Amino acid sequence: MQNDYRLMNMIDEKARLAGSNKMELLLFSLGSTEVFGINVFKVREVCETLPITRTPNMPPGVEGIISLRGSILPVIDLAQCLHMGNGEQRTKLIITEFSSHTQAFLVQDVDRIVRVDWEQVKSPQSIGQAQSAMITALTELPDGKLVSILDVEQILGEVIGEGDVPNMDSMRPDHPYPVFFADDSNIARKKITEVLEKLHLPYQSAINGREAWEKLRNIATRAEQENRDLRDVVSLILVDAEMPEMDGYVLTRHIKEDARFKGIPVVMHSSLSSVANKKLGQQVGVDAYVGKFHPEELAQMVTSMLHPA
Repeated sequence: MQNDYRLMNMIDEKARLAGSNKMELLLFSLGSTEVFGINVFKVREVCETLPITRTPNMPPGVEGIISLRGSILPVIDLAQCLHMGNGEQRTKLIITEFSSHTQAFLVQDVDRIVRVDWEQVKSPQSIGQAQSAMITALTELPDGKLVSILDVEQILGEVIGEGDVPNMDSMRPDHPYPVFFADDSNIARKKITEVLEKLHLPYQSAINGREAWEKLRNIATRAEQENRDLRDVVSLILVDAEMPEMDGYVLTRHIKEDARFKGIPVVMHSSLSSVANKKLGQQVGVDAYVGKFHPEELAQMVTSMLHPA
């Protein structure tokens, strides 16, 4: 337990690295030789396994529920979600908080926290690995081991359900303003796309920050060459906070430092909802912040930014 408290103290001390294109990963195992990681900003605490109550009709992947200081939390067995059933006892709980949900991830063991540069975080395809729906990125440790960074948003969506995007005809803007968005999560891109299509807004997208910045610069250059107002090509930019190769904070800083994008609002759409993350977004010039997986809130934010008061 002492090691667990020390881990969480390290999280508190080092979390301020966000915005420097670096992040901290909490490393853990699920009973195999594979190493997994989760952004410490999503971690509230680490503890030994508590008594788990199993109730009827639990969704696949949910081991049961626990009581933690008066709060009832679902326990999600990550090995089961990843189809890694190996029968080994899992002894640790990683208490996580993101996308307005708090839950416990059941893992075999927790290792340590490592600092990585987002430039060293790659999509599985970029290093020749097959894309897994549950793996959003990979990074290599100094000892050569690969760390699989889980798409915990995808896992949560599959466990608790994605929810339907409601009818949005009443919120449709009076003009098809083009939107650009960047997000590395499969489920997040799917939901953003559904919202924009229901708002009848055209869009372009990227799956990481570096790709987004390259595409945006090319769009701006082409608009200059064609003597077009860039705002007619990109009226709003939606960015995720966590992305391989370049995070949303650095991407926003690049956008705001390029005079060609003056007047184009940048909205951060993230599962990281802490006050610290929002303040950091404001520091780099984010115009607004909206949490993930709340389609009506996203639609309202998009339409309000396209029609400022």
